[in-house]
Amino acid sequence: MELLIMINACKIASSSRVTAVIPCFPYDKSRAPISGFFDIPVNNLYAEPAVLQWIRENIAEWKNCIIVSPDAGGAKRVTSIADRLNVEFALIHKERKKVNEVDQMVLVGDVKDHVGILVDDMADTCSTVCHAADKLPSAGATKVYAVLTHGIFSGPAVSGENNAAFEAVVVTNTIPQEDKMKHCTKIQVTDISMILAEAIRRAHSGESVSYLFSHAPL
Repeated sequence: MELLIMINACKIASSSRVTAVIPCFPYDKSRAPISGFFDIPVNNLYAEPAVLQWIRENIAEWKNCIIVSPDAGGAKRVTSIADRLNVEFALIHKERKKVNEVDQMVLVGDVKDHVGILVDDMADTCSTVCHAADKLPSAGATKVYAVLTHGIFSGPAVSGENNAAFEAVVVTNTIPQEDKMKHCTKIQVTDISMILAEAIRRAHSGESVSYLFSHAPL
């Protein structure tokens, strides 16, 4: 509502155009195409270029890693990242008793003697990714990382991360993490401000924004 009020204020002040930059759009958790909710142009930016950059720069053994999806719904995401890193991927099939509570998890793929990198888009209570992190070492993974786009970290998320077998839990700065980082030293933040800045520049100069779907601006 605050955003809508600000847009209205800009229009009343005779703004010729208004572009809303929304780093985290939580209504998209259902993974439905967000463009279906709007009758105006919408660009959905991806954190994949930033994820690839962080992995290459911070995990020395990244060439010996396996990209793992904590659920079947993220298979397309992890296969794309795995292809660009030229590594293998795996996924975890999960059965739920109820919302945010996982009953059983089955690993599909081989992580033995590899670094497991869990990749997900939106991490809320983190029950799924924490369960997945604890499953990978028992399957032979040497180390476990989590790279998440939006770290909501509600409820027991932080304590779960502290107790899980993570080397690091990496999130973008779409949501402020300073307070959470005080309670969990595993949380690390990667900056995507340059992606947003370049998207704004390209939108206002009439250039293609799709370049940012596969490249991280310097």
